[in-house]
Amino acid sequence: MAETKWVYSFGDGKADGDAQLRNLLGGKGANLAEMSNIGLPVPPGYTITTEVCTAFYANNREYPAGLKEQVEAALDAVAKSVGMVFGDAANPLLVSVRSGGRASMPGMMDTVLNLGLNDETVEGLATKSGDKRFAYDSYRRFIQMYSDVVLEVDHHNFEDILEYYKEEHEYALDTQMTSDDWIDVIDRYKKCVVEHLGSPFPQDVHEQLWGAIGAVFGSWKNTRAEIYRRLHDIPDSWGTAVNVQAMVFGNMGETSATGVAFTRNPSTGERALYGEFLVNAQGEDVVAGIRTPQSLTEAARVAQGDKLPSMEEAMPDAFKELSAVFARLESHYADMQDVEFTVQEGKLWMLQTRNGKRTAKAAIRMAVDMVAEGLISEETAISRVDPASLDQLLHPTLDPDAKRDVIATGLAASPGAASGEVVFNSDEAAALKADGHNVILVRVETSPEDIKGMHSASAILTARGGMTSHAAVVARGMGRPCVSGAGTLRIDYKAEQFTATGVTVKKGDIITVDGSTGQVILGEVPMLQPELSGDFAQLMVWADKHRRMRVRTNAETPMDAETARKFGAEGIGLCRTEHMFFDESRIVAVRQMILADDEKGRKAPLEKILPMQRDDFRQLFEIMSGLPVTIRLLDPPLHEFLPKTEEEIEIVAKDTGMSADKLRHRLHELAEFNPMLGHRGCRLGISYPEIYEMQARAIFEAALLAAEKTGAPVIPEIMVPLVAMKSELDWLKARIVAVGNAVEKEKDQSLTYSIGTMIELPRAALMAAEIAEAAEFFSFGTNDLTQTTFGISRDDASNFLGTYLGKKIITQDPFVSLDRDGVGELVRIAAERGAKTRPDIKLGICGEHGGDPASIAFCEEVGLSYVSCSPYRVPIARLAAAQAAINNANKAG
Repeated sequence: MAETKWVYSFGDGKADGDAQLRNLLGGKGANLAEMSNIGLPVPPGYTITTEVCTAFYANNREYPAGLKEQVEAALDAVAKSVGMVFGDAANPLLVSVRSGGRASMPGMMDTVLNLGLNDETVEGLATKSGDKRFAYDSYRRFIQMYSDVVLEVDHHNFEDILEYYKEEHEYALDTQMTSDDWIDVIDRYKKCVVEHLGSPFPQDVHEQLWGAIGAVFGSWKNTRAEIYRRLHDIPDSWGTAVNVQAMVFGNMGETSATGVAFTRNPSTGERALYGEFLVNAQGEDVVAGIRTPQSLTEAARVAQGDKLPSMEEAMPDAFKELSAVFARLESHYADMQDVEFTVQEGKLWMLQTRNGKRTAKAAIRMAVDMVAEGLISEETAISRVDPASLDQLLHPTLDPDAKRDVIATGLAASPGAASGEVVFNSDEAAALKADGHNVILVRVETSPEDIKGMHSASAILTARGGMTSHAAVVARGMGRPCVSGAGTLRIDYKAEQFTATGVTVKKGDIITVDGSTGQVILGEVPMLQPELSGDFAQLMVWADKHRRMRVRTNAETPMDAETARKFGAEGIGLCRTEHMFFDESRIVAVRQMILADDEKGRKAPLEKILPMQRDDFRQLFEIMSGLPVTIRLLDPPLHEFLPKTEEEIEIVAKDTGMSADKLRHRLHELAEFNPMLGHRGCRLGISYPEIYEMQARAIFEAALLAAEKTGAPVIPEIMVPLVAMKSELDWLKARIVAVGNAVEKEKDQSLTYSIGTMIELPRAALMAAEIAEAAEFFSFGTNDLTQTTFGISRDDASNFLGTYLGKKIITQDPFVSLDRDGVGELVRIAAERGAKTRPDIKLGICGEHGGDPASIAFCEEVGLSYVSCSPYRVPIARLAAAQAAINNANKAG
């Protein structure tokens, strides 16, 4: 039997793998192989596959047989390629060890640079390079990074040693330090390791290598990586690859540099090189935000007012070569690339390329531009934009005419704007968010440990870091506004305050962060509603052209209905009539109706409610102007409309003219142990038919009025909730039809309408063939269908679903994304059985899942007619429906 191949080599213009092996080699390894294959200058190395990671965790952190020998052979090949020897005192090969999962997780996992240095090889590097300072700078970096990542001696220990040393010697910058200074610092670093571990820093280079490989695999399960995967729906089972690569050095003097760049602007989508570099530095310096970097292009330098020269000016030959590489990469991948590079003594080396993360605004512009450029098709453009990311564009921005008390300005690292309370700690940000506060996370610089707080924050503000710092990259990926590198901020964590331009801002104070301009503003600034035009409108035109399912909205107020129409809704899929009952002008009449002793007593307050309901429906019909409107008849238990506290009971008794004692007695009669499964939905309509009859009359009369005003035919869809048996629907349908006949006779006009039901109980799904004999449409109420299928109350689920997610019992909250296996199977059964009875039956979904892209993909698979979602999710649903249709067509093809 052939030995499993665990290690894939790359470099020297060839590679064992290519971009197609992303799942096996991870994104970084696959792209290093691909760049090697197309002849770009890539330092040689090898990738240990994701299958090793899987085996590592499956076998109690033991490596599979044969891995050690394959790693040694690949390492020998790298050494031969560069003419160096790993561990050799005179001619040492140094390597980097980096993670690389199939999905990009910037900053979430561990990296080690300069591996292979020890007390002997550092002398060899100094002699070979002719630069003793460079050699010892590299060694101290390695000790610091390896100790933090592998030996788990926190990096702050080393940063404190270095800062103290610089103060002691009155150095402002690292670059002022000599080789002798670094030798002294290294000695202090090594003593720190002994103090923490009781053993010396490892000198055996092979021990170093396997320690780093183990740390990278181990980092797949670290807390920040697990949080990131949960937030971005990345399965634990994917694992990470490890990339070991010959080092190239950006810290070999003024002709060396390192940088991070994007082939287009990841914030705006503009077709212009975007990025930063640092002279005489290593890659971690750029992304860590420790030194504020320089602009790549002269245009960017001028725009940002930088005094230091751009790469275009400082290193014109390397910049020209880099620009040509960018053009080739974008053409090859047909997408915007995020690139890491190093210039070693004037020679350009490519260290990584990947499809770059981008804001929603940038993603749309790039997609539209690339179609115009002939790089991609409309279908590909549609697939390039994450539907959920559109949320960034659908919410307010700062009013440009509003007064702004600007107290600081930094880099516009991630667009959008938000106001909130200042908070300096990530855990506190998460806690305050959970309590309903809007918070702005303020940090000197963020690190991967801040991921939870960044996700909870409305915006992020940092004093240090550039456009490609951790804060900027993660904020853009999350769609959070971010201002980074606001250098005038003086942050005092202990006092929980910061100062800027003489203003002191304390924890809890309100500030506004404008990630589009880089401004930090004292207080709250008014916002403007978004304008959805230009590239966004073009993308939506393509999405509408390629999707099959219609997209409706859940709305019961004119404002919601108008917002949804603006966002492209094609009707109302769910109007919850009970929401209208809580209005102050009608709640008294509603309560009188509920508290009445008999039908006669209920009819008087219902007569008061009728014109109000009629006007509600008329407005919705007029706004939708001929588009379908599905109105759900009263669903919740009656006690929801009644008072809960003694104080409220006294007020309601006074309002309704009923004694407080009688009111308490009625409350006792209506009380239920499990209201979710109690006297609600169609059961109310059967017990109190006059309620549904009043609502039906209001719908029919409103339809005639709206049709007369707009000239567009109104065809209401009347939905009976919580049906479990066909006999329930038959009984109520007869009464609704009778009301319709009466209105036609009274008004001497004919009505066109349909009557259907919500499928929200497992029995209804299983009996769909029979129910479809009476129902002209089904709307899947997946909120309740999920509750009744799982036997979980959504209101109480938060008490344990978080634990289930944490312990991997479930991978998704079933109330957020539809449970395909259980709830989805019931939807599939009901859709198939309903269509068998009534081939033209209209099938929709109106739960929260109607705005979830993954759930929409399922709806396309089972052939639903439409999805319905909240107004602000309508564009998301339009795009997701198009993507689902394209994916289904591709599978079929």
